[in-house]
Amino acid sequence: MTADSRRKTAFLPEGVAETLKRRAIETGGVALIALALAYLAALLTFYAGDPSFNVATDAAPRNLLGGVGAAVADVMLQSLGAAAGLLAPLTAAWGWRLVVDRRAPRIWLRLALVPLVLILSAAALAATGWDGWPTGAGAGGFLGALLLDRASGLAPAAAVGWGAAGVGLLALLLLLYAMGVTPREWATLGRRTAGGVGAASGAARGAIRGAGGLAPAALALVRGRPDGRVEPSLSPKPKAKSDAPARTAPEPRPTRADRVEAPAKTAPSKRQSAGRQRTLDLPPTDGAFHLPTLDLLEDVEVDQAAQTQNREGLEQNARMLEGVLEDFGVKGEIVKVRPGPVVTLYELEPAPGTKTSRVIGLSDDIARSMSAVSVRIATVPGRSVIGIELPNGKREMVGLRELLAANAYEAAKAKLPVVLGKDIGGAAEIADLAGMPHLLVAGTTGSGKSVGLNAMILSLLYKLTPEQCRFIMIDPKMLELSVYDDIPHLLAPVVTDPKKAVVALKWTV
Repeated sequence: MTADSRRKTAFLPEGVAETLKRRAIETGGVALIALALAYLAALLTFYAGDPSFNVATDAAPRNLLGGVGAAVADVMLQSLGAAAGLLAPLTAAWGWRLVVDRRAPRIWLRLALVPLVLILSAAALAATGWDGWPTGAGAGGFLGALLLDRASGLAPAAAVGWGAAGVGLLALLLLLYAMGVTPREWATLGRRTAGGVGAASGAARGAIRGAGGLAPAALALVRGRPDGRVEPSLSPKPKAKSDAPARTAPEPRPTRADRVEAPAKTAPSKRQSAGRQRTLDLPPTDGAFHLPTLDLLEDVEVDQAAQTQNREGLEQNARMLEGVLEDFGVKGEIVKVRPGPVVTLYELEPAPGTKTSRVIGLSDDIARSMSAVSVRIATVPGRSVIGIELPNGKREMVGLRELLAANAYEAAKAKLPVVLGKDIGGAAEIADLAGMPHLLVAGTTGSGKSVGLNAMILSLLYKLTPEQCRFIMIDPKMLELSVYDDIPHLLAPVVTDPKKAVVALKWTV
């Protein structure tokens, strides 16, 4: 029988067999974690009077795992002391690795290091001389006491103490390597733990400070209101009062003040207008999917004083730009100033006979005279003016909520509308993701790739229901997309295994 015929007569298809293999490995990982927890429970509930190999009694065992747990805990603690507890995190770490990656790299080397870790840890713990250990063998167990006795006969007490510290440090390093957890995973675990502790403490402080401890929770239970439900309020939100004194508007110039236009504002959509009406926070009864509200996003406050100062500065820049052009022999007048969030467009109406190429050739000189990084000069299509774009001294912050609340986003006819930000004039820029299926987002660290990716995803989530749009998210680094793991738009959980990513992409094609 040839190899091809053997492949054709396989009992299970290749994909099914591979899936069953992965599930078996994951089940083994879960079993290892359960075994580690049971072993740890047996050690923590150890009682010296329980029946074991060293104690003969008819009393019922107090150990959480009964007689078996009492016997295992007694043997391990008598032999290795506190070092016996290291087997619990080791086994749990291996099980977690099997569940997450479905493989255990260099497992034989790590298994070989386990006895060395236990021996070194027992010796280091025995040197502490802790008298409060529940067994007579001490904190290092029988093995640690034996090693300490041999070392004491070969070296003075001071050398033994320093040697025990070095042995303990070596045992810790070997333990971390044997667990198979990378430094990046330890750092991620530390950040998440710190974030969870900080969030919990902050919520507790806020509850105690603003609601008088546990009283609101008890009141919620009495009223039958689910925990965490926002109490409805029909009163409008009070507007924040500015402490700055009111400024009187400067008197307009008789001839040129009107040339500075107001920044373009995004027209509010019907959804934004409807969101101003406060509603009761009641669960939906129709079972239909409801798009998320704009209240979940932070609203960027507009600094009116800064806008007034910016208007005055633009007028000064227009007069200065006219002077710079005149110094270079270009006569004309700035007829309009169109400020944007990042760049301001100055419209120059040159005097008759002025060549556009001459003005464009002065871009570097104008940038130097205006103390700007760069200047862009080009003709404005359909008009008899020359556009001069200068970067703003202070960039305007563009908020995602403002763009999602714009009428241009709600009225967009695109199949997959995504907000890209604002154009030079300050108008919302909406693109259709369906027209760019091979989009690549690249850039250096800190350039905004994650911000752009999340803005694209939220653009779709705020516009389309799960029946209209489905996601397959692939995140091998487990850094960006894990926050979307529970949204109803996902066809499958976020893919973190590269092998599964290949299967998901093939299924999509």
